[in-house]
Amino acid sequence: MGQEIAELLERIDPAAFVAVVEAFGDPGRRWFFSGQGRSGLAAQMSAMRFMHLGRSVHFVGEVTAPSIRKGDGLLIISGSGETPVSLSYAKIAKAEGATVVTLTHKPKASLSQIADVVLPVPVVETGQFGGSLFEQTSLLLLDAVVLEMARALPDAHATMSHRHTNLQ
Repeated sequence: MGQEIAELLERIDPAAFVAVVEAFGDPGRRWFFSGQGRSGLAAQMSAMRFMHLGRSVHFVGEVTAPSIRKGDGLLIISGSGETPVSLSYAKIAKAEGATVVTLTHKPKASLSQIADVVLPVPVVETGQFGGSLFEQTSLLLLDAVVLEMARALPDAHATMSHRHTNLQ
C-alpha cells in the first residue's frame, strides 16, 4: 500500500496542488466539504483538519450546515467525477456563486467541467480494493494542503492541538 501511495503522490501535478492551496487562501471564507461513500469519509476527516486549523468548515448534509452562498467554497472528493449527488451539489454551489474544488481520478468527468479548481489523483492500477488508493491519497493530499496553510500561522501545531483536544 505504501509503495502504491508513494508512486501515486509522485504523479500529482504540482501546479494543480498549488491551485488547491491558493483556493483555500482566504481564512475568512466558509468551506463546505462533500463526497459520497468512502470519499465522503475522507472529506469528513479533511473537514475536521481544516476546522483544527481555525477555518469555518461544514459538511454538506449535516443538520447544522448552513446554505452555501456567494463567496463560499465547496470541496468535493469524487473518484468517478460522475456521482449524481456530487454533481448536483456542485451545480447548486456554482449557481450560488461559490468556488468549487474537486479531487478526482477522472479529470475529464462532468464534475471537473463544473469545478473551478481540479486536483487530479491519477490512479492507474492498484492491488487494493475498490477506490481505496484514491481515497487514501485524497486524504493525504488534503492533509498536505493543511500543512501548507499552517506554515503561515505563528504557532500552528499548538493551536491545532488545542482545538483538537478541546473540541471533541
